[in-house]
Amino acid sequence: MDLRVEKTRRAVYNAFLELRAKKPLEKISVKELCALAQINKSTFYAHYEDIYALSDRLEDQVVESVMENLPCPERIFEDPAGFTRDLFWAYTAQENLIDILFSGSRSGHLIEKIEQSIKALVYERKPEYRNDMEKELMLLYQIYGGYYAFMKTRKKKDFDIGEVIHILGEFVGKWQNSGEEKKSE
Repeated sequence: MDLRVEKTRRAVYNAFLELRAKKPLEKISVKELCALAQINKSTFYAHYEDIYALSDRLEDQVVESVMENLPCPERIFEDPAGFTRDLFWAYTAQENLIDILFSGSRSGHLIEKIEQSIKALVYERKPEYRNDMEKELMLLYQIYGGYYAFMKTRKKKDFDIGEVIHILGEFVGKWQNSGEEKKSE
C-alpha cells in the first residue's frame, strides 16, 4: 500500500476514534473529522460514503480481530464452555475499541456482527448445522446470553474479569451437559 494512503487512513481513523470517544456518532461531522485529521473533505469522500461508512469499517475491523482470536468457532457446539471463554477473552483484547465504537446508538451492532461472523464460519466448516434448530438456538443463546451477562459484569470493580469469564464458561458448559442428559433419558 502507498505510504501516503496509509498515513491518511491512519490519520482519519485516529481522528475518528478521538472524536467518537467524546461524542455520539450522530454528532460527528465530516468537516470536523477532516479538520482534526488534516485532510480535505474530497479525500475523505474518495474513501468513504459518509461518517457511518467509516464507523462501519472500523467496527468490522474490530469484529475481524475478535474472530481472529477464536481458533475454532465450530467449538461452540463441541466445547461450548471453551468457546465462550475464548470469545470473552477476544472481546477483552478489543475492549477499548469496543467501548468507543459500539457505544450509544451503535451498542447493538457488535453482537449482531459477531453473530453473523460466527454463523458464517461455523456453517462454512459444518454446513450440516445450517438448518438445525437446536444448533441455531444454542448458538444464539451462547452468543447473545453470554454477551449481555459479560457486558453487564465486566467492569464491576469487585469482579475479577478472569473469574467472570471462567464462570460464564462453566454456566454454558452446565447448560450443554444438562441438555445432553435429557436427550439420553
